[in-house]
Amino acid sequence: MNTQHEMITALAWQVECGADEAIAEIPTVWLDLASPAAMPGKPAVKRATVTPLVTAPVPLLGTGETSMAAREAAAAAPDLAALRAALAAFEGCALKHTATNLVFADGNPASSLMVIGEAPGEDEDRQGLPFVGVSGKLLDRMLAAIGFDRGNTYITNILPWRPPGNRNPTPAEIAACLPFVQRHIALVKPRVLALVGGTAAKALLGTQEGITRLRGRWCEYTGPDGTIIPAMALFHPAYLLRSPAQKREAWRDLLLLKEKMSQS
Repeated sequence: MNTQHEMITALAWQVECGADEAIAEIPTVWLDLASPAAMPGKPAVKRATVTPLVTAPVPLLGTGETSMAAREAAAAAPDLAALRAALAAFEGCALKHTATNLVFADGNPASSLMVIGEAPGEDEDRQGLPFVGVSGKLLDRMLAAIGFDRGNTYITNILPWRPPGNRNPTPAEIAACLPFVQRHIALVKPRVLALVGGTAAKALLGTQEGITRLRGRWCEYTGPDGTIIPAMALFHPAYLLRSPAQKREAWRDLLLLKEKMSQS
């Protein structure tokens, strides 16, 4: 394989087979690890030495330096356009280098209801918008059932980049991006927050309680400036697709959300 076209074709084939992430930075020469002893009278086969690519260092996640840089960049953003630009320039989260697109937000930033999910999936990463896949369609139906849509709702995520393979976000990744989410909330100034999924609820409510304990009751989000906003934790649509029996509880939570919004 010695042409650029052949290399691109091989990579495309691997993606179609589902190999959408690299497990290690340096390729492993498996033949070297399981090389049989040379036969008597014959020299051992010498393997080619693999030289790793030299890449720019990525700041460590979860360090004080990274958190401080995130807080400073987020606080300096006077509006949503500046916040998006600050996120695009932020180098403190390695997910940026494996994702296809920055997924910032969708909907109406003047809405009194702000919906915050966990992280983009494959469809979201491809389109650059939150909740546009199968789970997003279910979320749209859930919101429509209580009189909301993307015209009167503002939607974003805890993480703006897709974790490889749709894995769960790590605490370090959440910590690196949280200042931007907090600034996002401060700029939008919603009257009510809907926290979709356990990751979003735990990160913004500062608790280790699971989603089954958090849902069904009103909690309070407290921003860095002391602003308090009523928050309702909801089951993630992806979970409801796997556990349709929980849709009854999800409907009760939506009715509580509808009641709160009518009072706001």
